[in-house]
Amino acid sequence: MSVPRILIIAGSDSGGGAGIQADVKTVTMLGGHAMTAITAITAQNTLGVQGVHPIPTDMVLAQMESCISDIGVDAVKIGMIGSAQTAAAVADRLAQLEGVPIVFDPVMVATSGSMLADAETIAAFEKLMRIATLVTPNIPELAALGGEGIAARFGVHVLAKGGHGAGPMLVDRLIGPHGPVADWEDDRIDTMHTHGTGCTLATGVATGLGEGLGLLLSIERARAYVREALMLAPGLGSGHGPMGMPTTWLVDA
Repeated sequence: MSVPRILIIAGSDSGGGAGIQADVKTVTMLGGHAMTAITAITAQNTLGVQGVHPIPTDMVLAQMESCISDIGVDAVKIGMIGSAQTAAAVADRLAQLEGVPIVFDPVMVATSGSMLADAETIAAFEKLMRIATLVTPNIPELAALGGEGIAARFGVHVLAKGGHGAGPMLVDRLIGPHGPVADWEDDRIDTMHTHGTGCTLATGVATGLGEGLGLLLSIERARAYVREALMLAPGLGSGHGPMGMPTTWLVDA
């Protein structure tokens, strides 16, 4: 299969900066084919989230099945999950897939600070972590999930993102079930237009895994893509605006 088929299970961002909209753009720019199972519809812009409407679990599963049964899947990215019931059902269905890498971005809070998951849904994240290849929490999310020990507890690789840290340098750390694997350190990019960074990074990694690049190379390419997108942010909106679209990646693909 020359084009990696990426199934994205996530919420819709009406402002186009994060969620399904950012995911589809990322997969497309990196040369993949994006398919979606939308878990929630949000009324959202650069200032915050004004409303959330979860999609019924049966409909989320129906969207997944339509893609899996016909087109097939080379990798899965999970973002905003919508509800605890949906989290459990999605985990059960994905557990039936053999050899398909799964990247889980445990979305809890939007860049604006708005909550996107309640306590019950966060508790249900455990089922998703057990089937994931990689979990990509930021610093607050990692703390809420139980710290770096979740890698050994769930037998999963964890990319601990350093964007919420202090200081001029940003450090992302990859922890495996048996301990640290790799670190990436870069100068922090000074911008408030960071909406969708987490979604984009996780989706970029999933696209690489679906392409067969391997975990380390997939992370390195996704990080480079996000950094370029941050530097190309068009400055839209009055708050945390969306990133730009590095068109050179589409040409290279």
